[in-house]
Amino acid sequence: MLRQPTVNRLLTNGDARPHYIVCGHDALAYHLVNALGPATVRVTVVVPSKRHPTAPDITKIRGIRVIRADRVDEATLRAAGLETAAGLALMQQDDVGNIHAALTAHEVATRVRIVLRMFNTGLGYGVKRLLGDCEVLSDAAMAAPTFVAAALGEVAPTNFHHYGRTLVVAHRAEVRPEHVVCGIADTSDPAHLVVLPEPDQADLVLAEATGAQPATEVAANRIARSRRLRRPLYGTGKALRSFFSRKIGIITAAVLAIALTFGFLLYRADGAAHLDPWQAVYTTLLTALNGAEVEIDKGIAVQLMQIVLTVAGLALVPLITAAVVDAMVNARLALSAGRLAVPREGHVVVVGLGNVGTRVIRQLHNLGVEVVAIDKVPNARGAVVAKQLGIPVIIGDAALEETLVEASVSSCRALVVVSTDDVTNLQAALNGRALQPDLRVVLRLFDGDLAQRIRSTFGIFRSHSVSYLAAPEFAAVLRKRQVVATVPVGRHALLVTIVVVAKGSALDGQPVRGADQTRGVRVMALLKAGQRPRWSPAPDTVLGPGDELTVIARRAGLSWLIKQAGPSPILPTQQVPEDPTMGDGSPAGTSD
Repeated sequence: MLRQPTVNRLLTNGDARPHYIVCGHDALAYHLVNALGPATVRVTVVVPSKRHPTAPDITKIRGIRVIRADRVDEATLRAAGLETAAGLALMQQDDVGNIHAALTAHEVATRVRIVLRMFNTGLGYGVKRLLGDCEVLSDAAMAAPTFVAAALGEVAPTNFHHYGRTLVVAHRAEVRPEHVVCGIADTSDPAHLVVLPEPDQADLVLAEATGAQPATEVAANRIARSRRLRRPLYGTGKALRSFFSRKIGIITAAVLAIALTFGFLLYRADGAAHLDPWQAVYTTLLTALNGAEVEIDKGIAVQLMQIVLTVAGLALVPLITAAVVDAMVNARLALSAGRLAVPREGHVVVVGLGNVGTRVIRQLHNLGVEVVAIDKVPNARGAVVAKQLGIPVIIGDAALEETLVEASVSSCRALVVVSTDDVTNLQAALNGRALQPDLRVVLRLFDGDLAQRIRSTFGIFRSHSVSYLAAPEFAAVLRKRQVVATVPVGRHALLVTIVVVAKGSALDGQPVRGADQTRGVRVMALLKAGQRPRWSPAPDTVLGPGDELTVIARRAGLSWLIKQAGPSPILPTQQVPEDPTMGDGSPAGTSD
């Protein structure tokens, strides 16, 4: 068996493909390795000795090298060949552990590119400034807008700025033809969405926003505006509902109705002093609250009214006291037991307050949408954020129907299920639909095959995989590609990126149409040196060295285009010996 340093040296000398190291074993790391393309690059994966039962088996991906280590320390990084690596991706779910590994890697190889997966991106950016060639990404931040857009019924959450233009995702019927940059999907058949079809077949397009706001911004402004307009009445009604329980509210309303009725009669009575309306109200309330003095000289009708008001006053004061006490007790019970003090309607229920759920509730709150959150544990990551934003959190199992009833799912506008348990997520979605048959359900599922089968069988859910949406951008950043934006379409994630045509490449001297690939790549813009960008360039425009192509592409299509635009590959001059550390002896599987 070859020693590890010897293996690394032979791999470097005998294989010209770039080498990348991925530390992690969850779904995001799995999709990242597939996005890197083990057939085109060398990938070393560092995984713990014990795999999590719900995580995909990353070791079954063909063509990768596996190192088992429970801690990413200096010895592990050197054994993985960090000194010769082109990039290191730290994909563990522990922010502190990722930062520790990044600092260690920087000491071992100062020039290696490091990509950090962080939930607390503010902390990550501080580390980024210290490490130099380092990028900080959050899969939760990438995926949250997709869930928010789906919950609000919007097309897509994407709008971005490029070459002086703001581009948005919209339906072709909603934009003028001259503003369309390129087609991105055919959504005419929801069960068989086609990504990057022939240009005339796409009903979902990337278009220039000229004066009109993007669809998501219009929706956000509409929601916020309607919320502001009704906020005074909404807040008053909400306060009154929380103040009175049902029984006390009925009794209090009855007593007040009696007081007001007899106050009006007192104003109109012939035997009463001549009072204006305000004096009548003042006398009525004062009499009801403090009791009335005996008036011998008044008529029988007036005396009877005073008697009734005095009795009503005796009941009103304790009723008000009872209502206040009842409201305080209900508020404390709601906080301690994790339940709503009063039912809600027109809100969005978010299940799961992990990384993604926390981002979702914050974005919905920023849009002015009322939110109710559910989580099994009181100390979930997003519980503190929910408290700061004033969002009620119900502590309970969302898979149980009574928990969803407590969250008023029967009257909510959407149910967003983003916990980390596929079984709980699916059960919550089905129970939510049982409570409200036409409920909009946005479902997070880790198992892509399960998501596809559920969508085709039930046809009722919008399902998304956070790791599948985020992996292409992680891979592009790790390979130092200039990523402009990520466009999620259904369960697909398209990358908007810049590819430079190299001298002597397959695209050098070829027309722009040679860079297009049906269902793989679409050229959006062309930038030639010293010229202004050409949007939707003519297909017969000839490409030259240094030309920058802005494309929207799928993973496989982008890999193909980079090969076409890159310099001619240098063939290896010697055979690479078989690495005895490749894999773990388990049968090889296929990537997605």
